[in-house]
Amino acid sequence: MSPFTDPSRTDAGTDPALDGPDESLRRSLGVGRRRFLSTCTAVAAGAVAAPVLGAAPALAQDRGRGHGHDHGHGHGHDRGQVLVPADKRGIILYTVRDATARDPLASDLPSGFREVFKQLARHGYRQVEFAGYNQHANAPGGASLESVKGAKLLRSWLDDYGLRAQGNHGFIPSSWPLTTEDTETFKKHLEIANILGMDHMGTGGDPTGSSYRADWDVAADKWNALGRIARREGIKLYTHNHDGAYGFLLDGGPLDDQGRPTRSSGIRKLEYFLKVTDPKVVWLEMDIFWAHVAQYKFHSYTAHDGSTRKDVFDPAGLVARNNKRYPLFHAKDGVVSTTNGMGYDMVPFGTGVIDYRTFFSRVGERNYHNPMIEDDNSPSATDPAQSLREAKISYDNLAALRKRC
Repeated sequence: MSPFTDPSRTDAGTDPALDGPDESLRRSLGVGRRRFLSTCTAVAAGAVAAPVLGAAPALAQDRGRGHGHDHGHGHGHDRGQVLVPADKRGIILYTVRDATARDPLASDLPSGFREVFKQLARHGYRQVEFAGYNQHANAPGGASLESVKGAKLLRSWLDDYGLRAQGNHGFIPSSWPLTTEDTETFKKHLEIANILGMDHMGTGGDPTGSSYRADWDVAADKWNALGRIARREGIKLYTHNHDGAYGFLLDGGPLDDQGRPTRSSGIRKLEYFLKVTDPKVVWLEMDIFWAHVAQYKFHSYTAHDGSTRKDVFDPAGLVARNNKRYPLFHAKDGVVSTTNGMGYDMVPFGTGVIDYRTFFSRVGERNYHNPMIEDDNSPSATDPAQSLREAKISYDNLAALRKRC
């Protein structure tokens, strides 16, 4: 099954990657597929009427991945506006976690934070997002840099290589109400974030794994409280979300044997979270890959009256409606998978089918958003150079994205 088709349909065309709501809109506009996916007119129409369902694999060259595409140097066949400015191109260090964890005494490859920063800067990156502050014990600074002293050392290396820290997937208290110990640890991480020069600090997990409104209300109270603490320290607190957070909230209909609702009004969990949190103290980081997985998985719901209703998730549309709530993105790519239940397998950025040209064109605000390259699968047990090599591939493809006009 393709992630671009409605699983309930029996009349899908022979090219499922080009079927679905995008195809219906294309036909109604009377334009060819290639023009629909690549022109500014199509982007503008899609912002109103069509969810981003991904680009077809056959159109990979049209999107540009080294096929006459301008990589930020003012040449090439596609001279549209750069979609991600140079100073906004970042990477989460989880993508190269094998390199930061590598023993520098046992390898000639970049090892530890300092050498990895140096290599990423050579690739062209200008921003990094941390995923914790641990590295190999033999690297300069030692195993853990999760301290004021360690943060000052990290900051000196970032400055040396012209990099800026933009966030961290770090400590969010598990307690609620907050314990004194958790509050003090949270404040320590805010101090570290300020030393590193971050505007944002967050976590890699959802506010709650629940499907019930009452639990999301509790999560909102907690995040509002944490966000107010962070704001006093000049930091924007964000939550990073995977596909589950874009599933439908259970908020009505018959109750189960534990008194919990079993049906939905059609509002998605994270959309509800956006409504009940304070936009002045709580922000979000959309992982665009996982948002497209959610598009594939959560396309219909059981309404309070028992009927099944279709609602295809539109990741770019959600951002466009809440643009200032999304200062950060994770930019990772995928190829179509019919076997893993997610619709996609992860691949380096720009080598898959997720239509980032359309996504970034639709959300706009290019000088506000900070896309961080991520690929969970880049580290390799058999190819120790792979993650940094793929980081370069991903950077080049991110830099190549242009808006056609």
